[in-house]
Amino acid sequence: MARVFWTVIAIALVFSNWVDGFGGYYYEHQLNETELSLLEAHEASLSYAGSNLLLVGLTLIQNAAAKGAVCLDGTLPGYHLHRGYGSGSNRWLINLEGGGWCNNIRTCVYRKKTRRGSSDFMEKEIPFTGILSNKAEENPDFFNWNRVKLRYCDGASFAGDSEDETAELQFRGQRIWAAAMEDLMSKGMRFADQALLSGCSAGGLATIIHCDEFRGLFPMTTRVKCLSDAGLFLDAIDVSGGRTLRNLYGGVVGLQGAQKNLPQICTNHLDPISCFFPQNLIASVKTPLFILNAAYDSWQIQSSLAPPSADPHGYWHDCRLNHAKCTAPQIQYLQGFRNHMLNVIKDFARANQNGLFINSCFSHCQTERQDTWFADNSPVIRNKAIALAVGDWYFDRAGVKVIDCPYPCDNTCHHLIFR
Repeated sequence: MARVFWTVIAIALVFSNWVDGFGGYYYEHQLNETELSLLEAHEASLSYAGSNLLLVGLTLIQNAAAKGAVCLDGTLPGYHLHRGYGSGSNRWLINLEGGGWCNNIRTCVYRKKTRRGSSDFMEKEIPFTGILSNKAEENPDFFNWNRVKLRYCDGASFAGDSEDETAELQFRGQRIWAAAMEDLMSKGMRFADQALLSGCSAGGLATIIHCDEFRGLFPMTTRVKCLSDAGLFLDAIDVSGGRTLRNLYGGVVGLQGAQKNLPQICTNHLDPISCFFPQNLIASVKTPLFILNAAYDSWQIQSSLAPPSADPHGYWHDCRLNHAKCTAPQIQYLQGFRNHMLNVIKDFARANQNGLFINSCFSHCQTERQDTWFADNSPVIRNKAIALAVGDWYFDRAGVKVIDCPYPCDNTCHHLIFR
């Protein structure tokens, strides 16, 4: 395998020497490995060094403030739009940015001084790669669509609607979502004949939460589907027997007032925290939905299953950073996590309209990175790359419900390794 060097553009995190070698992608980082945004730092920000990148400028939604649709610090929300052309001129792809969550005043106050909580700190332009690329050889089905990256600055997967006046925090994710959709409809999205809502990580969760709302924006003659990448966060028990992610989500939902914006079909019979977990939402989404997820999701291993708070003696430290350093019992534990994931998607997978791609990789977010979306050595299942699987499903060229054999059988993975 050729050694490929990459440029890493990271604001909150510092990485260096990201190299493709021996099937692993290595990072050196200077922050705690469970920092919430650790793995989202790559999305739309890893690109071939020296290549001809498409950089797309930031548009602030000028009328958003009048609707109370503002970032954590009260600044205007924004998006990056690259116009489509030709056969794609009336086709729209909306990509919801990921980047963890904030679950208490302390983490939200910290966040509002970053690009994840304020448009003052957002990059003025970002590279469009992977599913956002404008090159047919990099993005065969969506390259000439109108492609939008909606920036994430609320910390609750675009679902909150509350405020904390004392801490000067605005929790307005739901309003940001609505204001952005209204603005984009006025810029031509109302004429769409095809539309796809996508997102990675916290944006993948947001895609599931808002999928049917998105469908409702368009007439029934418009083909509308949704793609959740690395958004299947499981309500899992961590290595200490606790529920780290459930505790985190409890803070997010309670602090940010997300309950009223979660799908009512769920909140009618389950508690609001359970309804922030996609496993309790996916079977009731009416719009066709594609779930793309690594069976050994790197973020969930690091921040939900084996975070330092659940591993005070550091038994999981090495395994958490590099799967090759996991002991046999640890791998067995992770196989249990994969089994949990497969059980969660059973009912979802029965619906003909839905799509599924679960690969046995230690990875997180695979649509927005060129190397995992569509390249010569991209991950495949049954010889089909992710971009082609998603395209086949979206355009009804083929049904796509593929689940990889368990680790370590897949040698096409781009595993994430931290050191």
